[in-house]
Amino acid sequence: MTIYQLPLAPDQLSRRSRWVALAVLMLPVLLVSIDNTALSFAVPSLSQSLAPSGNQLLWIIDVYPLVLAALLVTMGSLGDRIGRRRILLGGATGFAAVSVLAAFAPSAGWLIAARALLGIFGAMLMPATVSLIRNIFTDAAERRTAIAIWMAGFSAGAALGPVVGGWLLQHFWWGSIFLIAVPLLVPLLVLGPRLLPESRDPDPGPVDPVGIVLVTVALAASVFAIKSVATHGLDQLTVVAAAVGIACGTAFVRRMLRRTNPMLDVRLFANPVFSVSLVVNLVSIFALVGFIYFLAQHLQLIAGHSPLDAALMMVPGLVVTVVLGLGAVPMVRRFGVARVMVAGVLLNAAGYAAVSVTGHTGSAAGLLIGFVLVCAGVGMSETVSNDLALGAVPPAKAGAASAVSETAYEIGAVLGTAVLGSLLNLAYRQGVDVPVTVAGADAEHARATLGGAVEVAQGLPSASADALLASAAQAFDSGVTLTAAIGSLLSLAVAFAAHRVLSSRV
Repeated sequence: MTIYQLPLAPDQLSRRSRWVALAVLMLPVLLVSIDNTALSFAVPSLSQSLAPSGNQLLWIIDVYPLVLAALLVTMGSLGDRIGRRRILLGGATGFAAVSVLAAFAPSAGWLIAARALLGIFGAMLMPATVSLIRNIFTDAAERRTAIAIWMAGFSAGAALGPVVGGWLLQHFWWGSIFLIAVPLLVPLLVLGPRLLPESRDPDPGPVDPVGIVLVTVALAASVFAIKSVATHGLDQLTVVAAAVGIACGTAFVRRMLRRTNPMLDVRLFANPVFSVSLVVNLVSIFALVGFIYFLAQHLQLIAGHSPLDAALMMVPGLVVTVVLGLGAVPMVRRFGVARVMVAGVLLNAAGYAAVSVTGHTGSAAGLLIGFVLVCAGVGMSETVSNDLALGAVPPAKAGAASAVSETAYEIGAVLGTAVLGSLLNLAYRQGVDVPVTVAGADAEHARATLGGAVEVAQGLPSASADALLASAAQAFDSGVTLTAAIGSLLSLAVAFAAHRVLSSRV
């Protein structure tokens, strides 16, 4: 069959070959989204096996998106130079190998190092998939559909992650979560060289090691500072990290403006359509990840559902993301890009508003309805925002531009947990009432997180345990109303800005 002998030039591909290539590119997309949501369900089991400190547990969760966000622009630019297919397959090889090492990590330190390496190889995967799509699908209508399918893959993976993770955790050890990468990436490594065309920037210019260092340090320091201030407050380390991030970011922008052939054309940000698309991208993922953070805890720790049951309850909302992500394409043809994007962000605001009104009641049904609304909005807005961002750049620069879009996505994911999660934890600590019979380390553990209160309650007499659990649940759900209100107001502000910018331009 001729589809197994594709020409190397993307513009020579037949229509059938383009869609076959997209099917192969969906494998790493599914992997990254499954990996992100499955890990959150493995934290309790992982904590019992490796006994990490509180700080180590945070790094196990955070080091992957931190490294990933720091390297996305660099890897996107590198793919433009050496070949997007080449860097995709290299990232897949490394990700599969390190996933095996992570699965059998004997200590928390080992797992943190493995997660950092996964961030490096993950940064090679995502910009390559988007930039290959941008170059394979040169027709605007086809590209919009392809991007919708790409986003649907993220949503499908997010839906599958908890279900697959919950099933694995009920039958195997926590490390099995990481082994999900192997069956997804092996087919990519086998089929990719035969089904994916190579593409690169025809005039990439010389490698800019100074620029690479500046942008990597700028992103790493900035994301670290944001997470640190949300978690620990404004301490000296946070101020230093923020200063380093700003200084390196400023130096990087000035360097790119001076160079005739920069690794990232920062003039793209002067295009308001490109810039507002990135903001919508970031805020939509911020809303989704922040919602999942407190919904997963409520369903398991307050409503008492198992990880698998909680995951299954979240599936309808995530399926809505897939359906409306694909449905955004015909909606754009009928209503226009601006209306669809703004409607998506308004649905995010409506979902959070519903929770801010009903969250204090502890109603799981109310939370799930809000979750469906947020998922609907994310499906619509993400498809359109990614398409607009990619369509604003020439194909030769697709890798760097898609890396910027993916960086916005990852920073949104980091902030969703760091900002909303930290605000929720702060509200919880201020609202929980620990019985006087609980003292010392147990009292501090119960005040720290909802999970800590549940763990401490297991060793208390029934009367004290009931009192602690009731207070913890009330404090947590009251905190949810605060964070939901913030999420709703932020989404409303972004919807207003998107309407102002896009209504007269697209």
